[in-house]
Amino acid sequence: MTDPFVTADWLASNLDTVVVLDATYYLPSDPARSRADWEAARIPGARLFEIDTVADPESDLPHMLPTKAGFAVAMAALGIDGTKPVVVYDRSTNHFSAPRVWYTLRLFGLEKVFVLDGGMTSWTGGGHATEQGAARPYETVPQRTWKLRRSQVISGPDMAVRVATGGEVIIDARSQDRFDGTAPEPRPGLKSGHMPGATCLPFGTLTGPDGLFLGRAELKALFGNRAACDPILSCGSGMTACVLALGLARIGVTGRLFDGSWAEWGQGTLGPIETVG
Repeated sequence: MTDPFVTADWLASNLDTVVVLDATYYLPSDPARSRADWEAARIPGARLFEIDTVADPESDLPHMLPTKAGFAVAMAALGIDGTKPVVVYDRSTNHFSAPRVWYTLRLFGLEKVFVLDGGMTSWTGGGHATEQGAARPYETVPQRTWKLRRSQVISGPDMAVRVATGGEVIIDARSQDRFDGTAPEPRPGLKSGHMPGATCLPFGTLTGPDGLFLGRAELKALFGNRAACDPILSCGSGMTACVLALGLARIGVTGRLFDGSWAEWGQGTLGPIETVG
């Protein structure tokens, strides 16, 4: 399988051979709501991946990538050792958070990771059963060593150098009005606007009106020349930039993640901020 997506029908036929992760995330972050929804109805056997928990506890920025040690602990607790494919889904209408978990697992070397196209809506809309209540028992696995592909992650200081130097393709997944600086940022203390040289591609445009991700031809047209040279991807906090990474992966392009994204650049300490108008 080369496509990063699986369909609900495929997943239903392969539930016993994969690990399923529910990566639903709400803004503002509300772990209690994620767990409540997971307990109310989930894909059978799905394990809850809590993005704010599997994150770097030392960072002041929201849900930054975990350390190798932290990732190893989380994967062992979730029963993931790399021997089974992993399928990630969420409950949004625009693939909001599942791609973040897909990208994280890929960064740490897990090759067989996929996103459920259409998420929970696709699953229930296809007439597939759900389960409720406490988690189905599953075995934890011994901790193993995971290698982070650091070349695919851009730090704040590195981003500052790249922006100052110019020449990089930078794609911002935030809404157009936030990118333009005509709408305030939802996080207090952040300035509005965008990095010099960046272009805007709102992440929601990669999901069609039917709730499914766009196909290859549509994605190629949407990214255009920006898909030519492993672009750097940014958003509000490193979450929806991964939706763009997923779209690029579908057309065979690798996207690099500016993990701090606007939560870091928008503080105004790394470099200039541009607005439109």
